Amino acid sequence: MLTVEVINDDGVMQRLTASAPVMIGKDEQCGIRLAHWRIGKRHACVSQLGDFLQIEDLGSLAGTRVNGIRCAQHFPLLARDEVQIGGYRLRFELLRPGKEDPVCANGPLTEPTETFEPQTPVLDPQIRSALHAELIAVLDVRKLDLNHLPATVLRVKAREVLQEMLHEDDHGLSIELQALALESVVSDVAGLGVLQPLIEDPEVSEIMVNRFDQIYVERAGTLMPHSVHFANDHAVRTAIERIVYPLGRRIDDSSPMVDARLPDGSRVNAVIKPIALHGACLTIRKFPTKRLQMQDLIQMGSISEPMGHFLALAVLNRSNILISGGTGSGKTTLLNVLGSQVPRHQRVITIEDAAELQIGHPHVVSLEARPANVEGSGAVSIRDLVRNALRMRPDRIIVGECRGGEAIDMLAAMNTGHDGSLTTLHANSPRDALSRLETMVLMAGKDLPLTAIRDQIARAIGLIVQQTRLADGRRVISAVDEITGMESGQIQLQPLIRYDFMRGTSVAQGLPPVAMRHWRELGPPQLVDAVDRWFAAAGQGI
Repeated sequence: MLTVEVINDDGVMQRLTASAPVMIGKDEQCGIRLAHWRIGKRHACVSQLGDFLQIEDLGSLAGTRVNGIRCAQHFPLLARDEVQIGGYRLRFELLRPGKEDPVCANGPLTEPTETFEPQTPVLDPQIRSALHAELIAVLDVRKLDLNHLPATVLRVKAREVLQEMLHEDDHGLSIELQALALESVVSDVAGLGVLQPLIEDPEVSEIMVNRFDQIYVERAGTLMPHSVHFANDHAVRTAIERIVYPLGRRIDDSSPMVDARLPDGSRVNAVIKPIALHGACLTIRKFPTKRLQMQDLIQMGSISEPMGHFLALAVLNRSNILISGGTGSGKTTLLNVLGSQVPRHQRVITIEDAAELQIGHPHVVSLEARPANVEGSGAVSIRDLVRNALRMRPDRIIVGECRGGEAIDMLAAMNTGHDGSLTTLHANSPRDALSRLETMVLMAGKDLPLTAIRDQIARAIGLIVQQTRLADGRRVISAVDEITGMESGQIQLQPLIRYDFMRGTSVAQGLPPVAMRHWRELGPPQLVDAVDRWFAAAGQGI
């Protein structure tokens, strides 16, 4: 059951109940009948999906609006959301088990019960868009550099100008709505607009702007639509430009894609027209405000405690590790954690396309690739940085992600005295990771035979760690394989650890790594004993 508040043009409200799914329209068969010339016979339908409601427009001419935005479908439909159909406003609330039903039966809509005052004001999106465009024009006339002016200064200037504009023409807005317009429009122009609260929300892990009026967020591994949106496509472009310009990057018609980062290290990717057909698209991958340690991954269930000991021992004893996984599987997080296990006296050099690693280590040099400028010159690739890093006396080299020809330079570094290096790539399994690595080495254009490439890989990499994102949003290490050498022209893999999906934990496969003999000599004894006992117990079927 659900309760429905129906408010007509005069502000008169009636509360009634209905069973989901319920049809809304003028037809006699509709569960909620509304009489208005702009309402269709079967205008919209409200249905229940799990614990939430969804409203769907059934192809009506006048359309259905939720919180002032016309939509074909809106989910989840919350109690605070205001639905506009014809001359009526409606609010829906799903009755939970045990909650008293305030109404026993549906009464005629001609018998008002009380007047209704909206709990929260809603700014008309057309007015908001018009104010945004006018404010940008005025600021431009006053020769203010919107991209390079500090955000605090620009915010003050924009607020002053918008207050002057509203004083001259209030667009029929109440005092409350004018205050809302000041907050939202100034935020669009001088900051990141509606994204700022989401960036500051610790529960949000990813923000996806498909277009200015469609934003999705990820909370606890679940994607859900966000009810607030940008004023127009120009507002999204403004937010993107305020992110990329301080980093010396650009986005325009000649360069419509860009990778960047926020001051807190969050990863940003933006795409604009003509590549993005429906307008500017923005994706922000947030990182935890707290720098995660190995113990945090254990408590989160991403790894087991014995696996944590194993990985720490591998890093301490300078195994070259390749982290493989899909997008959003947690590769960068694991790379940060493993990087923090490097002994404090060693020098670490990180190399990334867009700097996002936050390794908890006192001796880190961070290098970031640079795209070409407007003239097409000045580009510095990851491959350039890997070659340069070899001249910087590194103990460990960490490449954020191998995507192309830099793979051959990374393998060369691992094979020439820089053991203990780490990198990541996109692949679905350890075997797929080897195939991708071979392909990337071929992209370097060295025209090497495949057997020589495989020999380089087999000699360079010790372990492949496979990251997987589960259906419930959890990120776990699903496999760890050791490269044991070459045989008949093929790289040989030995399974060391597998994730048991039934038991929800990591399970050693019995055979300890071949490198274990060397690790026993290097120590530390406590970690070596713990890892030895784990593999021994697995070999005995315990």
